[in-house]
Amino acid sequence: MAADSSIEPCRVGELVYPSVAYGIEGPCKVSVGTCGYSYNEWVDSGFYPQGTMTSDMLALYCSCFSVVELNYTWYQMARAEALSRMLESAPSQLLFSAKLTRTMTHDPGSDWQEQLLAFRQGIAPLKDRLLAILIQLPAEFDRSVVNRNYLAGLLGGLEGLPVAVEFRHPSWAIDSVFVELERREISMVTVDEPELPGAFPFLDVVTNPRLFYVRLHGRNVSGWHSGNMQKKFNYDYADAELRDVRDRHLLRMAARSTRGVIFFNNHVQGRAPENAKHLLKILAKQGDSIGAFNG
Repeated sequence: MAADSSIEPCRVGELVYPSVAYGIEGPCKVSVGTCGYSYNEWVDSGFYPQGTMTSDMLALYCSCFSVVELNYTWYQMARAEALSRMLESAPSQLLFSAKLTRTMTHDPGSDWQEQLLAFRQGIAPLKDRLLAILIQLPAEFDRSVVNRNYLAGLLGGLEGLPVAVEFRHPSWAIDSVFVELERREISMVTVDEPELPGAFPFLDVVTNPRLFYVRLHGRNVSGWHSGNMQKKFNYDYADAELRDVRDRHLLRMAARSTRGVIFFNNHVQGRAPENAKHLLKILAKQGDSIGAFNG
């Protein structure tokens, strides 16, 4: 494939593509980053310099990427005070996605509506730097009537905020779901994971032309159901795999969107940031010879 001169670097870790998104002409800004940024093993891998303190990681992360997915908000409720302190060390150009807390997705209780309100208040400091709230649903969350009603309740409680939904159960991969998400202007997450029975398919469906959202988890077949996060996400994408993702998914989605984000979740041994930087180079120059790119 010949290099496309209309694709150009913008901010660090961001590219601009021409697009026609559902009849809306304009460029598509595509940013690449990782799911989380605070990993001590990334010091051992060499992504962060030796001796890097946790408090210094975000500023170093921003030298490569302009978006980050906040993982910690899945493990604990978002707190406005903590996010305000984090923003003090983050360059103004850094944008965020925040995962909805697991007590509303994986272990919901009867107080989920109160938790939604607390979450909204907790992420308030992000303001216009919030690209999306990520609702990551578990693999057993099928398209039952009960689950459909619960998801509708979550989406209603987050109304007015940008939202992306990641399905793991294949029963959601049907046209009626895509249409409903499009009606609500909700981004359906494109998921790359091992091709195993019962897995959600790797789609290039765009349900919100304002934001396509891709999460690359790795393809570790043997570790996926191990119950061990280090085994599950221990995967290094090959150059050919990243080029295939670009050709079969990313370019098609960018042509139908005005904004796109791609997050790598294979954090083990620092592979997520290295794969993300490599994908940026592949996207920056569409040819067999990878050109230099500051990201």
